[in-house]
Amino acid sequence: MRFIPDWLVYTLALLAIVGGVFVSTPDEDAPPATPDSIEREGATLPPPSSFDETVLVRVESPKDGIGTAFSINADGQYLTARHVVEGCDDVSLLVAPGQYLPVEDIDMSETSDLALLTARPSLAPVALDTSPDLRVGSYGFHVGYPQGRPGEAASRLISRSRLITSGLRSGEESVLAWAETGRTSDLEGPLGGLSGGPVYDANGKVRGVIIAESPRRGRIYSASPEAIGAFLEKMNVEPLGDRPLPIDAQSYGGAADRARQNLQVVKVACHVGTSS
Repeated sequence: MRFIPDWLVYTLALLAIVGGVFVSTPDEDAPPATPDSIEREGATLPPPSSFDETVLVRVESPKDGIGTAFSINADGQYLTARHVVEGCDDVSLLVAPGQYLPVEDIDMSETSDLALLTARPSLAPVALDTSPDLRVGSYGFHVGYPQGRPGEAASRLISRSRLITSGLRSGEESVLAWAETGRTSDLEGPLGGLSGGPVYDANGKVRGVIIAESPRRGRIYSASPEAIGAFLEKMNVEPLGDRPLPIDAQSYGGAADRARQNLQVVKVACHVGTSS
């Protein structure tokens, strides 16, 4: 039997341990969040607090762009994010391939990143739930047009945050913070274009409007149900949606496709500098 020095045995053992620690996983593009181990999972989400995480957003000069909106009643009214349509000279909704419907009227919230669009009647409005009853760890499904094309993301609710806006517009509002858990298989990078889209819960009801993201942290931020309710009440708008259908982590892709096909969720086009 050949003699093996002790130092060689120890070296090989150490290399095996180090190699096990640093071995890469196959899901390299997954966001860093670990929502399945959310602290206080199942607890009631507390009200806004000055101790909530701060998120800084700068509003730049308006330019041509794409966003998302969703129908809230049969009167042709749609919700979206204010920054999607703010400063636009012309706003339209994609209702068929290459066919855009002009938006007739736009009302913007003075206190939150929300806007109400009026176009033509919708046949499939969402079921909107503006109650503050939220649970940490609840699933959220974000539907719209990230990067200008159909796409969606799944997440879980982790906390409230304070969104502080600067630049062309300044303000502060309480928002919901979601940890991303999955997305359309071929969708990589930032989710620009998803802004203004709905956040469905597991019951199929809409609980938020997407307004920002933090790609590095795997976070998506949405306007809170309370903010949505206050804005619609001020606008004297009554949301009246279809009967919701349950959604889960396995079915949200199909549910998102149906929402877009039924024009419940639509693409918003902003054009700046229309010619005279």
